[in-house]
Amino acid sequence: MTGPSEREVRILPDAAAITRRAAELFVQAAREAVAEYDSFTVALSGGSTPKNLYSLLADDAGLRAQLPWGKIHFFFGDERHVPPDHPDSNFRMANESLFSKALVKPSRITRIKGEYADTEKAALEYEQALRAYFIIEKGEFPRFDLVLLGMGDEGHTLSLFPGTKALHAPADRIVVRNWIGKLYTERITLTAPAINQASRVIFLVTRADKAPALKAVLEGPYEPEQLPAQLIQPAHGKLLWLVDQAAGALLATGIRD
Repeated sequence: MTGPSEREVRILPDAAAITRRAAELFVQAAREAVAEYDSFTVALSGGSTPKNLYSLLADDAGLRAQLPWGKIHFFFGDERHVPPDHPDSNFRMANESLFSKALVKPSRITRIKGEYADTEKAALEYEQALRAYFIIEKGEFPRFDLVLLGMGDEGHTLSLFPGTKALHAPADRIVVRNWIGKLYTERITLTAPAINQASRVIFLVTRADKAPALKAVLEGPYEPEQLPAQLIQPAHGKLLWLVDQAAGALLATGIRD
């Protein structure tokens, strides 16, 4: 098993504890980035645990007051092939749980246009938007201050699923479309090399059904074709796994808080 020296695994009591810890780390990361660069860039994830995090950031008066909302720019790690008002849309979830409550200006949000019939067009347009915002050339990658990730019960993260083409994306691509055969759909996703340039990456993992995959990802052989979450190894950043007791039940390592 390989992994970055900066990796840390924290096993917390339950999903609520993960949400609270992640919110505190989100605020810390935002304040540190703004103090140093006068801006904070974050790539959001879909899923139930991130949704609870976004709601807490917007609804908790103490946390909300600490965030420099006007200096945060929100991006997305992946998106479904659906319009922004569709129930499955990651943008819709983030908008309902966070953006609309926190009064985030549309100019501070860059979404993936999953409503396009051509997902390659959506991927290329989002990639170009990232290049423009971060002022980078072809072959270079953005450096997000924070990337939030989840993990599926088979070891996928974002829309990087086992055995799919996105695991072998061209080296110069930041965003690609990815056909997910088992779901019979296409998605648009950041590539693993793009994520690995982030300053901080935080995985949020809950539920007992993910315990075997989590054990394999963190403590098993390095087989990213089967377990794409293993691809996430920041080159010059910190990697933190926040997992609940149910998901971390099989782990032999990790700090139990």
